[in-house]
Amino acid sequence: MLSFLSFLIHGIQPFLIPICFVVAWSMIILVFLNLWIVTKNTVKTAKKMHQIPCHKCQFFTNNYRLKCTVNPYIANTEEAINCKDYQAN
Repeated sequence: MLSFLSFLIHGIQPFLIPICFVVAWSMIILVFLNLWIVTKNTVKTAKKMHQIPCHKCQFFTNNYRLKCTVNPYIANTEEAINCKDYQAN
């Protein structure tokens, strides 16, 4: 059994360096690809959230209990982007 393992290790040894090289660079590329995707999604979400007009509306109270006197359930959410009751200060 031990001689078989020794034979197997000596047979695989010339291929270990290229395999480890490819695996290491693949992992590095996957990490950077994942970081790129997360950053892109974060920017997309931030752009969408900046379209919410609630803080400029006259019905916005800036109180955590009652954010909006007209539409309290959709205040500061994505549903408020095209709010029909929006009136600027």
